[in-house]
Amino acid sequence: MPLAVFSTSGGERLLGKVFGDRIIGLAEAAPELPRDVKAFLAAGAAARERFHAVRIEDGRPLALSGLCLHAPIPDPEKFLGIGMNYADHSQEAEALGLEKPQSQKWFNKQVSCITGPHDDIVKPVVSDDLDYEVELAVVIGKACRNVAREEARSVIGGYMIVNDVSVRDWQFRSPTVTLGKSFDTHGPTGPWLTLDDEIADPHDLELRTFVNGDLRQQGNTRHLIYDIYDQIAYLSQVMTLKPGDILATGTPAGVGIAFDPPKFLRPGDVVRLEIAGLGQIENRVVAARTAHMEGMS
Repeated sequence: MPLAVFSTSGGERLLGKVFGDRIIGLAEAAPELPRDVKAFLAAGAAARERFHAVRIEDGRPLALSGLCLHAPIPDPEKFLGIGMNYADHSQEAEALGLEKPQSQKWFNKQVSCITGPHDDIVKPVVSDDLDYEVELAVVIGKACRNVAREEARSVIGGYMIVNDVSVRDWQFRSPTVTLGKSFDTHGPTGPWLTLDDEIADPHDLELRTFVNGDLRQQGNTRHLIYDIYDQIAYLSQVMTLKPGDILATGTPAGVGIAFDPPKFLRPGDVVRLEIAGLGQIENRVVAARTAHMEGMS
């Protein structure tokens, strides 16, 4: 059962355990557990065991439909993404004139872009090239450095869905691509954190993107060029990965820029991302001048 951050209307943000279409607050059901996801992950095996022991009878179940879900980790130390990491996406990128990477190609998404699973995506005034990318987000569960590929799964805390929203013209202005990946609201995540031990094989998960109900992307994590364990081993040679760090693992073919003509996002569009076993996130695109910028998740 997933770990979610939720609130009632105007209420404080709480941790909860999801049971189907209901949730119970952990402050009531297991008050000894930490009150945010990063602290929960840092608490290690004891916290996970206590979480798994929580039953729906231990709290007052609330309907998810009446609650607001927030970004599970709004403030990671690091939010990193890997580029062109599915063969089909790499091919469509090459057709647009981008050179195929010869090694893992990582970039930063600034953490200020993170928003919740149902919050609006703001189309910036400065660009019309707004694009979507469905990705499996891997969340690091323990501090680690120089992790062997064979040990990489032991440092994973869990998984989420992330939309690696991209402003393509800003992305292509710089070889680091960071600016085009980091506009405010361009990192929807969620809908919750599914702990690693609840996923049998993270390399066999289907991903899909719908825009206004139209299927745009469909892939499977088995087609990653560099799989999750390769990614962790590679990054941890450079830096210490910390609990709560988010790794966006790549997107399959079907991004808006690859269509002829491109199918970029416009205000009023609704983008739904699904990953098997992890749920779905859905975000509406709004114009910057009408966006409500306060209280973002």
